[in-house]
Amino acid sequence: MSHVTGGPGANGQPAVWTKPLRSLLGLAMAALLIAVSGTLIGLGYVRAREAALIRAEADMRAFSERLIDRLGILSGRTTALVGFTASIANSFLVPPPERMNDKIKLLREIIAQSANLDGIYAGYPNGEFIQAVDLRAEAWRKALNAPDAAAIAVRSMQTEQTGDRSNRLIFLDKDGNQLLERRLLSTGFDPRKRPWYQAAVNGTMPAAIGPYTMVTTGALGMSISQAHTGNGGIVIGADIDLGTITDFMARERLTADSVAFVMDAAGKPIMHSDRGLMARMATGKDKGELDVSKPVDPLLTGIKANLPAGNGVGFADIDGRTYIILATSVKSVLLLAGHRTVVAAPLDELTAAANRNLYQGLAIAAAIVILGLLAALFMARLITQSLSQLTANANRLQDLDFTAPSQVTSHVTEISTLGRAMNRARDAIFTFALYVPKELVRKGIESGQFAGRSARRQEVTAWFTDIYDFTTLSEQRTPEEVVALLSDYFDIFNETVSAHGGEIIQFLGDSVFAMWNAPVADERHAENACRCALAVERKLNVFNAELKAKRLPELRTRFGIHTGTAVVGSVGARDRLQYTAMGDTVNVASRLEGMNKVYGTAILASSAVVALCGDAIIFRPLGEAQVKGRATVLQLFEVVSARDRPALQADCLETQAKVPS
Repeated sequence: MSHVTGGPGANGQPAVWTKPLRSLLGLAMAALLIAVSGTLIGLGYVRAREAALIRAEADMRAFSERLIDRLGILSGRTTALVGFTASIANSFLVPPPERMNDKIKLLREIIAQSANLDGIYAGYPNGEFIQAVDLRAEAWRKALNAPDAAAIAVRSMQTEQTGDRSNRLIFLDKDGNQLLERRLLSTGFDPRKRPWYQAAVNGTMPAAIGPYTMVTTGALGMSISQAHTGNGGIVIGADIDLGTITDFMARERLTADSVAFVMDAAGKPIMHSDRGLMARMATGKDKGELDVSKPVDPLLTGIKANLPAGNGVGFADIDGRTYIILATSVKSVLLLAGHRTVVAAPLDELTAAANRNLYQGLAIAAAIVILGLLAALFMARLITQSLSQLTANANRLQDLDFTAPSQVTSHVTEISTLGRAMNRARDAIFTFALYVPKELVRKGIESGQFAGRSARRQEVTAWFTDIYDFTTLSEQRTPEEVVALLSDYFDIFNETVSAHGGEIIQFLGDSVFAMWNAPVADERHAENACRCALAVERKLNVFNAELKAKRLPELRTRFGIHTGTAVVGSVGARDRLQYTAMGDTVNVASRLEGMNKVYGTAILASSAVVALCGDAIIFRPLGEAQVKGRATVLQLFEVVSARDRPALQADCLETQAKVPS
């Protein structure tokens, strides 16, 4: 709970807000822990995120390099096989059906050397054609209706001795033995019209065609072809199944939602890591080309629109997610030469570990903050307990309550020192208070009348007492006995006057000067003064009985009570003030106390007192008398007794009932 002091105090200090120490320590500890832990977590997150991005870029480059390496290996191996076949004098220099057994043997060896070959073939300038396909591909087996034991199928399109064109299909087992031969209908296939033939015929370097969707198997493939060195019109070609490349791209993805694809020089994607997307892309057009004429995926479109230049890295916001994109050119590889590999991964997945560390760090920081708060509250409780005890001691000192000091124990040096200082201050104030009416000081502070040397006129009831024949009594006793006797005597006065709302202003030898209605206002000050005098008289009767039992002299006390205007305030030197009342009212009260000797009474009061008491006090009139030092006479009354307040109220109600309406 916050507190704000009222206006500026007596010392002129401005108003300030305050909070309990426990709250301040808790807030300070929480702020410190949050600041430190937040800074450390923030730095750790930034570093982890940067490391994740650096690692992701390195992984993406490594992936692109592996992809290009695989393409290079596949391209190099196939190019070597095709180039070797086309560079030596062999059975392919003559068209089929000549040297068919030699051709089949060589074709089998080539297929055995490369698992990625879909088939190898040769086209001739007269339109003849021979091809061997690997029947491990289920699509080929179904398309050719191959026998179960068949491992290789050899198809030849040739001119028979009769001059007719034939289409023959031979199935071989794994050992090269012929299982079955079929004669097929002519399909009108002409190798001279195929792109692989046209790209390599009469050339000196191998050529790559594709990628495209292979007509028979529907798989993604490319062709590498080269003209035979012995006859430029004969072209040796091989179809490569790129399924292993797409499988690698799908299998080696960096994250669950990352993508990789290969695009040609025109920016058209030709291979993709998403098998489902690849299947949609592989909708064959004429001549088995890959259909990439229309965008098939918004992510693919977004990546293409934000490709970084060269082999750089870029970022793009696509469908509410940020992607990091790496593009790498395919160089020095015949297969897909001039193409680019593209890898894109969502930033949130790449930094997932950093985010998890952030959340873990936040959870740990929250736990530390909570533990720190609990520790701070515990420590604050220990400190505030001691401070609360010190505050209670200070409040008791303010109230001039000098009960036994409490020992404030604390491990905080300043609090322990303050506790010892508070006890020393208590002892000093207690000693000083023995010489100062502490109730007067307390009430004066509460009423705000203690503000330096100042006084004001106000109505008070002054009350004086004196012990009859005290001088003789003092001469008969030692000073120690007199002091002890007076101490017990004054204890009765101090207790009774305080109980009736009055203040003892001064002890004057054996006399007591008390006052009502100052410094604290009292509407029934005259009545309370009379009641106090009667109560003291009763207690003194008991006290005297005890003295008599101890064979000590009795103390007979006389009282004088007068009400009037007096000058009340603090008078004296700058460093020594006394709160008192001065004027005729005080003097008259003192004279009335002395006049008890003349009338043989104990308590005398003036007519001003009687007027204020009304029916609450029973008085006995004694007539008029001249008071020393006063020109006018006084009406004197003896205070006889007091009526109980319930009885007084009943009398008032009865009197009101008798008044005619």
